[in-house]
Parts: sequence; C-alpha cells; structure tokens
Amino acid sequence: MSSVPGVKPDWPAMSLAEAHARLTAPGSPFEVAEATIRGQRLRVWKNAPPTLREVFLLGRSFGSRDFLVYDGDRATYEGFSRAVLALAAHLRALGVGKGDRVAIAMRNLPEWPVAFFAAALSGAVATPLNAWWTGPELEYGLRDSGATVAIVDSERFERLSEHLHACSDLTRLLVCRHDEDMGHPLAARLEDVIGQPNDWASLPPGLMPEAPLEAEDNATIFYTSGTTGHPKGALGTHRNAAMNVMNGVFSLARCYLRRGEPLPTPDPNARQKATLLSIPFFHTTGCNAVLIPAMGQGAKIVLMHRFEPVKAMQLIEREKCTTCGGVPAIAWAIVEHPERAKYDLSSLEAVAYGGAPAAADLVKRIGEEIPKSLPAIGWGMTETSSTFTHHAGEDYVFRPESSGPALPVCDMKIVGDNGEPLPPGQTGELWARGPNIVKAYWAKPEATAETFVDGWVKTGDLARLDEEGFLYILDRKKDMLIRGGENIYCIEVENALFDHPDIVDAAVVGIPHKTLGEEPGAVVTLKPGAQASEQDIRAFVAERLAAFKVPVRVVARDEMLPRNPNGKILKNVLKPLFQDEN
Repeated sequence: MSSVPGVKPDWPAMSLAEAHARLTAPGSPFEVAEATIRGQRLRVWKNAPPTLREVFLLGRSFGSRDFLVYDGDRATYEGFSRAVLALAAHLRALGVGKGDRVAIAMRNLPEWPVAFFAAALSGAVATPLNAWWTGPELEYGLRDSGATVAIVDSERFERLSEHLHACSDLTRLLVCRHDEDMGHPLAARLEDVIGQPNDWASLPPGLMPEAPLEAEDNATIFYTSGTTGHPKGALGTHRNAAMNVMNGVFSLARCYLRRGEPLPTPDPNARQKATLLSIPFFHTTGCNAVLIPAMGQGAKIVLMHRFEPVKAMQLIEREKCTTCGGVPAIAWAIVEHPERAKYDLSSLEAVAYGGAPAAADLVKRIGEEIPKSLPAIGWGMTETSSTFTHHAGEDYVFRPESSGPALPVCDMKIVGDNGEPLPPGQTGELWARGPNIVKAYWAKPEATAETFVDGWVKTGDLARLDEEGFLYILDRKKDMLIRGGENIYCIEVENALFDHPDIVDAAVVGIPHKTLGEEPGAVVTLKPGAQASEQDIRAFVAERLAAFKVPVRVVARDEMLPRNPNGKILKNVLKPLFQDEN
C-alpha cells in the first residue's frame, strides 16, 4: 500500500506481470508474437514497423506538422521527407547500394536525420561517427567501417581534411554548413543536393528508392568504446532500430494500468508532443530512443547544438516541450538551476534519462520542481539498440535505485562466474536477450564471439534482479566508466598516457560526480627527474582523444602503482586519492 504523497493509497492496482499480460494480449496494440532471429525463437512486437522504411512512411503521414527545430530552421515532416528522398536518390546515383556504409559525422543538426534515413532507405548501412572524436579517431571510424560516402558538417570536415588521404574506400564527401572553399576533390556541398532546411518543403515529392528491405537486413553501425583501445562498431538491423517505436509508449501505458486507470483514448486534436534533444543523434540513445519514437508519434524534436540550462529552459517554454532529459546531468542542471522559476516548464510531461548512474534522490527533486512531469529512467547499451528496461512513474518513485523491468519482448538473467544462472537477489553479470540485440561487432569476429553467446549479449554489468524482475545495476565488470552518458574505456585513456615520454605507469579510475555520474581521473608514475605538470599531461591527452575522455585530474606519484600478484593494478587503492572531488 502506498503512503507517498501524490500516489494513490491503493497503488499498485495490479502486479507488474498482470499489467504486462493485459497490454500484450492478442488484439492489443502491444501484442507480442514470435519470430526466428538468427536461429533463436524470440518474442517481438507484432505491430512494430519491420524496417526503417515503414518508420519513415509513418513519419511522412504527419505531413505539415513541425518535425525538426534548430535555431532559425524549422522543417515539417513533409519537408523532411522530401529532403530524405532527394538525398537517397543522390546516394543511389553515386553508386551506393545494399550493404554499403554511409558515414555520418556531425553535431545535432536537421541534416543528421536526413542523412540517416536517406542511407537506410537506399539499403545502405547508416554509420554514425562520434562528432566529438578527433581527426585520427574519425579517420579510424571511416577506415574501420569501409564507408564509401561520408556526410559531415563543417567542423568535422576541417578535422578530417588532413586524414582523407588515408581513407581509401571513401569516394564522396558531402559537407553541410560550410561556407568556404573546400579545396578537396572528394568534397561537395550537401546544400546543392537538398537545399536549406527552411526550403525542404519546396523540393519535389521524390520517389522511394527501389531497394527492398527486410527486418533482419543490416541497417546501422553505432560505435562503442572497445577494451582494446579502439571503438567497436555494433552492427544493428532494421528490426533492432524500428522496434523502438513501441518501447516508450508501452511503458507509459503500463503506468496507467498500475494506477488502476483506463488507457487514454487517442485524441487527434491533442497538442503535439515535443522533445528537447541535447544528447547526440550519433548515440544509440539519441537516434534509437528519441528520433525513431518521435517519428512514430509525430512528435517535434527541438535540437540543441550543446546543452546549456538557460537556453534549454527557454526552448522548453517557447516550443512547449513535453519531454526533456537524456542523461541525469541534464535533469540535474534544470531542476537545480537558480533561475528555473523564471521559466514556464508546465508543458513538461516527462523528464526521462539513462546512460549514466543516477542518484536516487533525482526522482524526488523532479517531483518537487516539475510536479506534473513523469520521471523516467531506463537501462540499455549500444548492443541492445538503446532501451532494454524502462522505469517510470510510481514504479520509479518506489524503486529509485532500479533501472526498471525488461520490456516484454526482452529477457534478462544474472550469471555467476561459472556461467550458471543466479536466483533473484544475487549479484552477477547481466546477460540480455531480445529482438533488439545487434548482430555482431563489425569486422571483429573474436570480440563478437566473446560478447554474444546463443542470442545473449554479455553486458559486462554487475547487477541483480529482484523477485518481480526489476533490474539493479551495481557496478561494471568491464574496466569502463560513464561520463554524462559517454562510455570511456580506461585502457584507451591509459594508452594515451603511456605515449607521454615522461610517464612510466598509469591508471584511470572513475571520480564520482553528482550530475555526470563519474569523470575520469588519472594516477601516473613519472620518470625520475621528469617535470611534466598536470596541465601538460591533460593537454597531451587532449591532442589524442576526444575532450570527454581527458582526465579531469592527474595525480603524479614517485612509486609504481600498486598491483596484485597477477600484475593487475589495484584501482580500488587509487580511487581514494580523489575522494575530495565533487
């Protein structure tokens, strides 16, 4: 029985299992069927779009509704659709066909989803690259994926220009928002193909490419950090991406049933849903958990180049955003901002986030500061095509440390060191299975065989499940930290530190951070007599890795770092060196 203010005293009206059973029953919008996927018989959403082609057509059906808003740019669903088809026709004319990789490297711009869907409709594999990567990192992504076409913004073009000679597979580079002479034989202006966002609606209607697509066709390669120091490309299918249309609306429906309320009747005259997006499209969250579901419900996406709390609140007020969030840091920045009361945030219906550890009291603060909004969190990873569990409303209020239950089409199990399944309450490695698990790591068979076993992905997360199936992430088995939703594998940063001529030993650990979850901190041993300062070392790493991977603190020691008898650094001994950090 509930005793929490604002929560019905008889909550929950039904068990989680009963709510799932009712919502997935035959004939319901969330009906569950079965399909054979790579030899495994798995549950699937019966009514989910099978491919990104159907997601695109669903979005186009919303016609004159606003879809993408960015500064002075505003594109409708129909204008967006015409730009997609114009670019898809251009890609086909360039020779792009089934299975070819089309790389996308840009910040959150209206051109990003145009490039993504144009590649998908052409039968190509859309390959987003992290826009925060340095030139060498972007070169790695192009070479590793074997992309034949890359679609980039001006800043990414400048970073790549001196590396293009090493990308032998690349035949064309389409650059947007670049006013200067590009001076490279492969480069052409994207605007010459699709024009400016405000003019997309005046483009010809276009024709769908003659590229038959199936649910299990390759559709995406999203890069995730790798334990070898190089990112791995997670090869996803059309089904992996398209099933995300169902996930968020299912979780919302479950909240109604758990309260004992009837599901609301769709109202065609209701105010358009609108999402403030400041997390990157190039992450599986920004693309699979935001872009694709938005198209499924005809929502507006309000883009931010980078998150800034005051501007975010101004946009929420101006565009009447109904959802914001992305990672816990964004939610914290809004609810604790000293100027929050100056802005009308009453349009917010949900503050949703994931991708990084969240303090248990965040849900309480959201309830205090934005009381009409639904708090929500979820767990997922690149290998699960984003959302795998979802946790919202009263369930989240009563279990703020949990990441929620798995979606009804997904399975979780906790596995011990010997590979045996563990009962509820015991801690082990989380394994996940479902129709949203990617096929493999691109061109990395050994890493694939190590991570994907009989349809299950070994997540590397240490976790437990309670009796009802709610997930609690406790730690990470992999040597990795998450900074504001960005995965940072420690070995990649350590390799960069070892390249420094004055460093003979190095380790990277996570420093807890209230809003970002954690930040990288480095402990190094310098050569005798070396004079490298903390600022020198951070600058050295910044020349080699993206800014989010650069240690925020570097502690230098005279002695070698502590190790166990097998030679493994005892990072638990090093973490207290940063205990004074916030």
